[in-house]
Amino acid sequence: MKLSVALATYNEEGNLPRCLESVKSFADEIVVVDGSSEDKTRQIARRYGARVIKTVNRPMFHTNKQMAIDAASSDWILQLDADEQVDEELAKEIVSVIKKGSPFSAFAIKRKNFFLGTWLHKGGQYPDPVIRLFRKGKAYLPQRSVHEQMEVKGRVEQLNGHLRHFTAPTFSRYLTNANRYTSLTAEELNRKKLALNSGNFLEYFFIRPLVTFVRIYIRHKGFLDGFPGFIFALFSGLHWQIAYMKYWEAKYTTNHPQENARQINH
Repeated sequence: MKLSVALATYNEEGNLPRCLESVKSFADEIVVVDGSSEDKTRQIARRYGARVIKTVNRPMFHTNKQMAIDAASSDWILQLDADEQVDEELAKEIVSVIKKGSPFSAFAIKRKNFFLGTWLHKGGQYPDPVIRLFRKGKAYLPQRSVHEQMEVKGRVEQLNGHLRHFTAPTFSRYLTNANRYTSLTAEELNRKKLALNSGNFLEYFFIRPLVTFVRIYIRHKGFLDGFPGFIFALFSGLHWQIAYMKYWEAKYTTNHPQENARQINH
């Protein structure tokens, strides 16, 4: 049996070499669906022998991930993000699954999430299992929310190795990612047709941020991760306020086009 590694990328020249370096020794095929990166992402991917498919950078990036999965030709698929790295133990386990076969349709993999250079042991960020290794045709990514897991036809087993997830090496990168995620949440609020009233304002500006902060920082002991743990909890709560403001802005400009035009002209 063979293994394909499937990725979706956009401006990942800083992350991609580390990711592909960790799989080049055992991957039979690497498929990269690139959303028209403006840096050297595609050149780097080709340097590692990847088959590169150029497309648009879709807001719901699960779409491009699924495109990479569909383009993979091997019996087994390992779906990765460019900011992830396979550790040595996980690499050995994957090779064993491919060589010996398995009765399972898919495998969940634990992640070590790094934030501002710190591995977040607490705050509900570990073990953070994600389904990433699966038989072709046995799993797919829903297109409803970026937070959804793979949907699998069949049984799922847990591997012992880890993915190292370098989600935010710098605070600027974290803010870039947060801007994208809050926009997606705002789109979800729009699909739900959330009413713009005082009750929802209180929920998204005060209740959800507070509950999120307390859950991460107190209940899941995020304070044990030091200052990075505090910042992660704080900005995880702020996610709801920013998403609500983006939703409010979109609805306001739609409902008051003439007033918005006057403000722009002035």
